[in-house]
Amino acid sequence: MPEQSATSPYDALLLLSFGGPEGPDDVVPFLENVTRGRGIPRERLKEVGQHYFLFGGVSPINEQNRVLLDALRKDFAGHGLDLPVYWGNRNWAPYLTDTLREMAADGRRRIAVLATSAYASYSGCRQYREDLAGALATLAGEGVEPPRVDKLRHYFNHPGFLEPMIDGVLASLADLPEDVRSGAHLAFTTHSIPTAAADTSGPAEGHGDGGAYVAQHLDVARLVVAAVREETGIAYPWRLVYQSRSGAPHIPWLEPDICDHLETLSGEGVPAVVMAPIGFVSDHMEVLYDLDTEATAKAAELGLPVRRSATVGADPRFAAAVRDLVLERAAAERGRAVERCALGALGPSHDLCPVGCCPARAPKPAAAGADSPYA
Repeated sequence: MPEQSATSPYDALLLLSFGGPEGPDDVVPFLENVTRGRGIPRERLKEVGQHYFLFGGVSPINEQNRVLLDALRKDFAGHGLDLPVYWGNRNWAPYLTDTLREMAADGRRRIAVLATSAYASYSGCRQYREDLAGALATLAGEGVEPPRVDKLRHYFNHPGFLEPMIDGVLASLADLPEDVRSGAHLAFTTHSIPTAAADTSGPAEGHGDGGAYVAQHLDVARLVVAAVREETGIAYPWRLVYQSRSGAPHIPWLEPDICDHLETLSGEGVPAVVMAPIGFVSDHMEVLYDLDTEATAKAAELGLPVRRSATVGADPRFAAAVRDLVLERAAAERGRAVERCALGALGPSHDLCPVGCCPARAPKPAAAGADSPYA
């Protein structure tokens, strides 16, 4: 059992997530938070909100974060880590600024931050860092000394994130009818983003042709395929595809869309498909609607058997991976040599986001990076 000082210099962990509505009256105000500054009319937001209204106006993400929060606390306590875990959201209660204010009032001065986004991109990393900087600036404006925040590295290739996904794909394959199972294809899905954002994702030296965002997802897909082949003896055909596109139709986004891909596979005579949402930590609205509702309906229309594999959620192996990420970063901050756990060809990600990493169209201050105004 590690000593409590193993988490030093950190005195808290912040679980930082996107947030989601928890009732019909929350849907439009939540979407206003998400799209603030883009000038989208309220009536258009009501149309967009129909996905949420299909599920009673409730996004599952907040409840899933509560479950993950509990799993992290239990894992830490079970391994002797005296590190309190807080939770804040970017777009809905509990709001990030309120949580950081609470943490400062509790005397927390050095905070490790786990974002519920495993990959590099503006929306999946830098935007979280911008919101952290904005919240810290708000506290400073209130006369509160802001704590220091350090965002934990990207964990897309950590075994504790990968292994539950591999098991999910194996379970979905096993659930297919036996006569189509061996001929199935794997469709690895993630959130589509503008190609310009993908091309500039990750450190500047890796920009171009999908950037770190596409490269990291492809690496995960290859790792899952290899593990499935080792377990089943079958090299299942696969492709990285995209979902949840939004925005103006004239702006190029990553393709193909999952529904278009299902049509293509059906036309080629593929007998079955497993959809594996590797880009998502938990079963939030994009998974429930775009895969479980829309893509599944498209497959039924095509007469194509499909299964959707599980996301990582609060799997104990993921909670253990978070503990590992905290301990490795803490050791590195204390100047210790650290062996970082990562599978695949890309190796472990950086601790500190470099200048030029996942740039925004309009530059804003961002915390937890080499260009952070908060040392």
